[in-house]
Amino acid sequence: MNDALGGVPGPVLFARYAFPPNSHGYCGPSDTEGFFQQGVAGDHAGLRAMAKEFAGAWPYLELIAHSTGLADPLDRRVVEAYWVGSPRLDRVGPGAIGNSMEDRFRFRAGPRFFGLADGVLAGGVPHHSFAVFCIYPWVGLLGDDRRAPQALTVLDRCRIRWGRVLGLNGDQVLVESVPLSWDGQRLGYGPARVETAVRSIDGVGLSAALAVGDWVALHWEWVCDRLTSRQLGFLRRYTDRHLRIVNDAGVRSGPASVLS
Repeated sequence: MNDALGGVPGPVLFARYAFPPNSHGYCGPSDTEGFFQQGVAGDHAGLRAMAKEFAGAWPYLELIAHSTGLADPLDRRVVEAYWVGSPRLDRVGPGAIGNSMEDRFRFRAGPRFFGLADGVLAGGVPHHSFAVFCIYPWVGLLGDDRRAPQALTVLDRCRIRWGRVLGLNGDQVLVESVPLSWDGQRLGYGPARVETAVRSIDGVGLSAALAVGDWVALHWEWVCDRLTSRQLGFLRRYTDRHLRIVNDAGVRSGPASVLS
């Protein structure tokens, strides 16, 4: 797929990041193959209709767009802010975030809602890492397996992580990345590791063309996109922000509730 100057359109960018969990059946439309094919074809109308079926991501896109003066939740700037990060996130006020969390999660979280709300009060912004670290553990979106190693793996794969391309082999990409670690009290980063990621199926994929040395965004086992140095900085910044929030909360944090 060709990335034109100025970046790939928002609906296609959304598909690049949203397809990996959709392929596992975690969110979005049941027609995962159709979603993938629409992303490959760049079918904006079809992608717009399917994007609204992502009950987790779509309200965040609406929140970012509405709070920053953009009419389209699938504007590229909105999509990039949610999945990767940008200063646009800091223009979304805590009141708007809190109201959105109240509407979506108070009933589902029950008495645990106050733990969820702590993340907003501590400075959480509508980035995907906020959803993964500060929201999902409280509302049961990490699955029912409470074993710490498995829960840590789900947290790690569910977040958008970064890696550097070491090699390319057909549909597969050899990537060096840094996994999450858990020392019994705090989430952090473990030693760098080499993993094999997927970029295409039988030569057909969603991500931009890759070269050895590129930095890429990873979601579950898939390469989502090539990252510029600026995007890499934002992804690290907002991931680190939400790690600090849950670590400062200690045993009262959502990750601690599933990892301890």
